Amino acid sequence: MANKLRPGSRSGSLSGSLSGSLSVPVSGPRDLEFGKGRSAKLASIFGGSGVTIGPRICDIPEYLKDEVSEGEGESSEAILNRQLASEDGAAIQYRTCSWQKTAALLFSEYICLAIMSFPWSYSYLGLVPGLILTVVVAAIVLYTSLVLWEFCLRHPEIRDVCDLGQTLFWGKEWAWWGTAVMFVLNNTFIQALHVLVGAEYLNTMTERTAIGGCRTVEFSVVIVVICWLASLPRTFSMMSKLGTASAFFTLISVVLATAFAGVQGKPAGYSLEKGEPIVTAVPVASTTFVQGMAAFLNISYTFIGQITLPSFIAEMRDPREFPKSLWACTIAEIIVFSVVGAVIYAYSGNQYVKAPAFGSLDDLYKKVSFSFMIPTIIFLGCLYASVTARFVFFRVFRNSKHLSDHTVVGWGSWAAILLTTWILAFVISQVIPFFSSLLSVMSSLFDSWFGFIFWGVAYFRMRTADKTVGRKRNPIGDWLSMGLNVVIILTGFFFLTAGTYASVQGIIDSFNAGEVGGVFSCKSNGL
Repeated sequence: MANKLRPGSRSGSLSGSLSGSLSVPVSGPRDLEFGKGRSAKLASIFGGSGVTIGPRICDIPEYLKDEVSEGEGESSEAILNRQLASEDGAAIQYRTCSWQKTAALLFSEYICLAIMSFPWSYSYLGLVPGLILTVVVAAIVLYTSLVLWEFCLRHPEIRDVCDLGQTLFWGKEWAWWGTAVMFVLNNTFIQALHVLVGAEYLNTMTERTAIGGCRTVEFSVVIVVICWLASLPRTFSMMSKLGTASAFFTLISVVLATAFAGVQGKPAGYSLEKGEPIVTAVPVASTTFVQGMAAFLNISYTFIGQITLPSFIAEMRDPREFPKSLWACTIAEIIVFSVVGAVIYAYSGNQYVKAPAFGSLDDLYKKVSFSFMIPTIIFLGCLYASVTARFVFFRVFRNSKHLSDHTVVGWGSWAAILLTTWILAFVISQVIPFFSSLLSVMSSLFDSWFGFIFWGVAYFRMRTADKTVGRKRNPIGDWLSMGLNVVIILTGFFFLTAGTYASVQGIIDSFNAGEVGGVFSCKSNGL
């Protein structure tokens, strides 16, 4: 089948296979070589130089054939070497990330403000189901991320999830455009979340100060300007340095919040009327489907971030090392999310827990711990803005000097693209002005595809390609893997249907209950 992929800028990666040790040229089934030994199997899970090659699911694009030197063949190694050589001497080099720098990007993406929604989620799900779901979702995201990694390694032309979507769905142009729309909307919603929380922070810190005009809208504009300026760096190598600082301060923030929850004795808003904090091991009888689904979506949103992974992999010096970054981040996520969620919930109880959980702390403790979240409020929105901007920028200026040189046109266009995304984020933040519901909407609309459906389909497409070249699988393992990926796809559709319903109904309920101000409200949204 001819590949009709829209040409992306030069990027790529070595090929690898998660579930086995097959090594074949990416162009077809000739000269099969089967990797042997335990090291190859470990490399397929943990990465490293022992990763072997799996077959492509479609032909190599014509534009990439032109980039491979005669005699090199169409292997992933040849494509990668060609792409690396193309950056030699360039003023701006993109493929510069080590696995450590990529881990910093992952930490900064996952160790984020959404952690502070876990106590709220546990209050509806119950502590035991909440902790179980935390581990299960983490394991599923780890597995699907490894599937994504394998898919990217088999197809070096993939620079972002839009290229991946088109490759995945038989090279159809509608798949590229459909993925592109969801990709941009997802990232813009995340930027909106950070505009919203930035305004919450400024309102929280100035709650006793008279602010002229429409304070929440004004604070949102301030955050947009700051984030736009902070998102101007054009390489992930530079962003990873900022990401390391962001993740560090986030950890300080959540650790302080957790400690303060215990130190303060009584949660903020405590009253004899409400009684002592009630902590339940299982969901309380009054929990509705909408509330339980919103809590589940909040947990899932915090873990699911595969939408950015193809972009990260495309800028690694050696993409075979990516699983090291992934495992390190996943282990840290499970520990941090579980401990922070359980401890703060235990001290806040069902009656006093808020989302984000800073709202359950006394005034001084809230302001101190919330303040350490400032780098994350700014940086993580900038990271998603950068991913969106490079998606547009690399296609507008492909094979142009503006891509790799410092030019007025290049930098002006980059800044304009970023500003456009931040303006859209500002509008969304004013239309859906509450934290937990915005998380639920993003999770149901976008994570259904980018967290589940895409990677289940990717597994079956790669399985078919393996069978085409004569690769044999263990029958029991094969059936178990197929069953798992069917469940993953069905889970995605459950998110998309029932999850979207619950999210929209939750927004309606919040407005009806008067829990938030209206659209473009001047009312303070401080915690």
